[in-house]
Amino acid sequence: MTEENRALGTPLGKHPTRVLFLGSGELGKEVTIELMRLGAWVCAADSYAGAPAQQVAHEYRVLDMANADQLRALFDEIQPDIIVPEVEAIATSELAAAATRGAQVVPSAEIAAICMDRERLRVLAHEELGLPTTPYRFAGSLEELREGAQIVGYPCVVKPIMSSSGHGQSVVRSADAIDAAWTEAQEGRRAHDEGDVSRVIVEALAPLDYELTVLTVSSSAGIVTCAPIGQRQESGDYRESWQPATFTPDVLEQAQHIARTAVEGLVAKAQASGEKGWGVFGVELFVLTDGNVLFNEVSPRPHDTGMVTMASQRLSEFALHARAILGLPITQEHVALSIPEGTVAASHAIVVQGDGEAEFRNVAAALAEPGTDLRVFAKPEVHGHRRMAVALAVGGDEADARAKAGNVAESLDIAIV
Repeated sequence: MTEENRALGTPLGKHPTRVLFLGSGELGKEVTIELMRLGAWVCAADSYAGAPAQQVAHEYRVLDMANADQLRALFDEIQPDIIVPEVEAIATSELAAAATRGAQVVPSAEIAAICMDRERLRVLAHEELGLPTTPYRFAGSLEELREGAQIVGYPCVVKPIMSSSGHGQSVVRSADAIDAAWTEAQEGRRAHDEGDVSRVIVEALAPLDYELTVLTVSSSAGIVTCAPIGQRQESGDYRESWQPATFTPDVLEQAQHIARTAVEGLVAKAQASGEKGWGVFGVELFVLTDGNVLFNEVSPRPHDTGMVTMASQRLSEFALHARAILGLPITQEHVALSIPEGTVAASHAIVVQGDGEAEFRNVAAALAEPGTDLRVFAKPEVHGHRRMAVALAVGGDEADARAKAGNVAESLDIAIV
């Protein structure tokens, strides 16, 4: 069926709208729930059984999504109308082939390929769209990396072209450490669809004041932006977020312009290849100490930091994503904050360390304070450390909201059994 004629409300009927998730983590779980609320049929795939989204979907599958043969067989079996990549370790060639056969890839096969490749994304953002970024160079060898680092200057940051969540990334403060940074990048790269050596990006370490995420929604009604989200990270992973972030009017104007321009550029690429480009994008920005805003990266899906929207907006980033990919219009009114003016919402990631199953206790005490909430992801096991839940809160200001969410996390008694 075409997007205009898709039936909703009959997931087990004659003409269901069939949605296939590639990756079934906590973000995919929330989008799955929102799609099912609108009457879509959902199958959740991942590399292991019992993943969060698989627990709430109509059906699930387990496979190596980076294996082109396995992914092609899955598409042939499920015959999805919509394919939603929720992770980056996917055989992107099969996404493109599925799009050619008529499936709607979210936001598009072309966008998925661009956003998982830092080189293609940076060239698009800076060299094609003219967005401000840190000075950078690309390198395909240790010698090229040494030359690039000399050009951008020290300190600098070295990242693999293909990696996520800080994997393979290192801060280099002198030429003596550049060899170790190259090794770290090679070991932390995303291995599939690469040769023996991963290209890297080396960029100047900007005088960073803070980071923002601007959730940007592309739908049948155009492109709109949510209120910017502040965040705190540890080792490249999200730990806290809050919305709305505190910033000057000039920073807001720059942030909205960069986010909109980046997504417009990506959507134009999708439409040029006959795809839609619909969905939520997490545009990551650097705000410098001088007040200038720089483009960093784009996630072509709901963003970790956007979990705060489950407390701050009437339509969370997950509800917005579900509506957009189904072809429903999203306007500026749809992305408005729902909390009282002057208040702030916060999220606090709950990371568990250990080896085994994580059981949550003392939940009643943790949620005793009004204006707090908890989302347990229900991941089957922890091995090492893993994000297992998120605390949510609304407070009178940023500090109050963050403290409330933090108190929820600290009050929980989490046992590894």
